[in-house]
Amino acid sequence: MITRLFDIVEHQLSNHPKEIAIATKVNGQWVPCSSASLKEQVDEVSCGLFSLGINKDDKVAIIAYNRTEWNIVDFGVQQTGAVLVPVYPTISASEFQFILKDSESKIVFVSDKDLFDKISSIKNQLPVLKTIFAFDNINGAPHWSEVRDTGRKNFDASKLKSSKDSVKTQDLATILYTSGTTGNPKGVMLTHSNLISNLIAVEHLPPVDSQHKALSFLPLCHVYERILTYLYMYLGVSIYYAESIEKIGDNIREVKPHVFSCVPRLLEKVYDKIIAKGREQKGIKRALFFWANDLGLRYEINRANGWWYELQLSIANKLIFSKWREALGGNTKVMISGGAALQPRLARVFWAAKIPVLEGYGLTETSPIIAVNNFEQDGLCFGTVGTVIKNVEVKIAEDGEILCKGPNVMKGYFKRPDLTEQVIDKEGWFHTGDIGEFVQNRFLKITDRKKEIFKTSGGKYIAPQMIENKLKESPFIEQAMVIGENQKFAAALIVPAFAHIKNWCVSKNIAFTTNGEMIKNPEIVNRISEEITMLNESLGKTEQIKKFELLPKEWTLESGELTATQKLKRKILMANNNTLVNKIYSDNGK
Repeated sequence: MITRLFDIVEHQLSNHPKEIAIATKVNGQWVPCSSASLKEQVDEVSCGLFSLGINKDDKVAIIAYNRTEWNIVDFGVQQTGAVLVPVYPTISASEFQFILKDSESKIVFVSDKDLFDKISSIKNQLPVLKTIFAFDNINGAPHWSEVRDTGRKNFDASKLKSSKDSVKTQDLATILYTSGTTGNPKGVMLTHSNLISNLIAVEHLPPVDSQHKALSFLPLCHVYERILTYLYMYLGVSIYYAESIEKIGDNIREVKPHVFSCVPRLLEKVYDKIIAKGREQKGIKRALFFWANDLGLRYEINRANGWWYELQLSIANKLIFSKWREALGGNTKVMISGGAALQPRLARVFWAAKIPVLEGYGLTETSPIIAVNNFEQDGLCFGTVGTVIKNVEVKIAEDGEILCKGPNVMKGYFKRPDLTEQVIDKEGWFHTGDIGEFVQNRFLKITDRKKEIFKTSGGKYIAPQMIENKLKESPFIEQAMVIGENQKFAAALIVPAFAHIKNWCVSKNIAFTTNGEMIKNPEIVNRISEEITMLNESLGKTEQIKKFELLPKEWTLESGELTATQKLKRKILMANNNTLVNKIYSDNGK
């Protein structure tokens, strides 16, 4: 039984020794790291950090994209009793400065020259920071191999054992700074016990073992991908790190993974590409494609649609969906979706295509998993985030907020007992800030964020996320934000799905020029208006979108309009689009 996260290294070596424990692509070639090599390098890093003066409870930061070195440093830091502070590589210099200063990080590991230069430029503002090590070979930058070399030369097995023995399961393992939609990030303190309890609670759920491969591309600095990585290693699943988001398709075809995690936005893009290819077909091929797709969108579990539907589905799988599976490497046993709401229609169509998608739910503060759909009997319900995991309790407060209690709940916010008291009550319940309900008395369904629900000037409450998710089901809409707080009606800011609109323009003999010009094109505006009219039919009168404005550019993490987990930064989006918002409401809805 593992009690500390670094026990996973020894666990894998003893129970599932792998020639390829982790693999990263370097100069066009997959470079494997075996279980034995992983343990050796982890121990060297630990001893190297001892020599650099790192002691129990010190902080060591890592700012890097997914790669083998990330895991080696993670476990190496843990074995010293120090605390790892993973940081998103894509945030601003001011956020880097805040996190590294607040965490009092003494050493930082970065992946490349760009990050080395960014941290070097603020080093003078970080009095505690001693050294910046780079994973890439960079002129003038200390290379991370120096830590290993130092550890190898000064290897002290007795000190290493003593250090590992001193780390208890309730000790702090990591501090993860949540990006948040407002204000400075908060440092979530997670213990070894927090994360291990989460891992053990779900270890029996994935249909994979030591014979299988995982592709990893969501950032390891987020607890979602990190807990899955620990789980893969614990189960003996080989991990391959994708080169980049742009090369995911290529990497999937090379690795042919059995499992990978994703966010709904990625699944939406995959589905949109598949549909775009279907539209390129002619005649009977096109008709068969959309017959199969429509069939998939009506999929129900446990053969609930009857024998005639199942017969048609088996034909669709042979003729059409088999090609979908090939595009995802042909081996996919499961995709795990989290981070945001998954459109039920996407879950249905992928399940119909024998590409199971399991949607789950959790927060950084809960290590992270609270609930997840699964393969157990009656373990799946479309449109929900599944059943609550073992040893975790969930209840719905009077105002609809989801409360959670269990060994997965964080120790608190670093240096912020005031904020900790706001979210963990005296009875130990963590207040998630999410609004939800139970379906069939066991499946948890998220309906919105508590802070994002707003009231119109008529006193009617509107839950924007639900409407936004419905808007994004349209192939013409890429992103949407519903507005209307203290106004007479609800409206929306919409980023069109320009890739789809380009294809639509071709079919309608409309010349596509620039995004900026196309959002003014009456035919495109009217087409999106038709989509909104159809949506409004399914909404209550006060929820209906009365007006909308189109935007020419996608909201991104880099633009500062999305968090690192792709959530809308609503205040920033409102400020950035103040002119359009005023235009919507300037005539008071007339």
